Amino acid sequence: MFMDITKQSRAEFITLRGLQYHVRHWGDQDAPKLIMLHGWMDVSASFQFMVDCLQRDWHVIAPDLRGFGLTRSIGVDSYWFPDYLADLDALLDHYAPQQAVNLLGHSMGGNVAGIYAGVRPGRVARLINLEGFGLPVTYPGQAPGRYALWLDELRQKPVLRSYPSQAAVAARLQKTNPRLSDTRAAFLAAHWATENAEGRWELLADPAHKMTGPLLYQVEEIMACWQGIAAPVLWVEASDTDIWKWMGTKQQARIEIDRRIGFIKNVTTALIGDAGHMLHHDQPQLLASLVEDFLPG
Repeated sequence: MFMDITKQSRAEFITLRGLQYHVRHWGDQDAPKLIMLHGWMDVSASFQFMVDCLQRDWHVIAPDLRGFGLTRSIGVDSYWFPDYLADLDALLDHYAPQQAVNLLGHSMGGNVAGIYAGVRPGRVARLINLEGFGLPVTYPGQAPGRYALWLDELRQKPVLRSYPSQAAVAARLQKTNPRLSDTRAAFLAAHWATENAEGRWELLADPAHKMTGPLLYQVEEIMACWQGIAAPVLWVEASDTDIWKWMGTKQQARIEIDRRIGFIKNVTTALIGDAGHMLHHDQPQLLASLVEDFLPG
């Protein structure tokens, strides 16, 4: 059905911290491990096109993070970000006990990977951060308003839009990312949504992810974690990303992003042209080549 898919994945369900986790694998289990963490409102299958372009033998391990994909939702009002760190810790204990791994994360997954690499420096051999810039700077004076907003949102539970068909889901993905081919959009839609009893297609994500978190993002605390990263880091940005918009103007964003990169001790930066935030969809071959050049042979 999907003509440009060359490497088939296999699914596994394991229990991590009492939660049933869906984990996707590509490659021989005895090959060198490469752990991949997807972004917000995404799923592990999102890495398929990049995995197809890898030239060396890898055992790629990519979980659906809690509340996304086929990993069970936990019935909470809002998600607690440190849980992703603890889940990753448990995942590595399961698949790579007492080993340092190659760790790649996109967007939110890049934030999880970056914090973890600074907190558990001995567990990460190489780190690849794909557009994991972090969140906007916050100030203590914003706390009362943030708590009030969170309390207000609790009164009306969030919902996610459903779609009349899988093709409509694919069209929605292409609206967000016009670079997606019909074939790739159809592949992603099949993993991004599922048909419900009424024949509508629902996204495989907990609506609670739409909730505003009650706690402010403490960027200096995150930077303190980044300072603890011992592994070499490959920092990859896309030329046409707009993820920086929350930082102000493009110039203001560049200053803040460079300030954050400055906290990483051993970092190589790269820019991929003709790509947006979902650079692993837009330029998977270029990205795979960058990653394999960075990782030891």
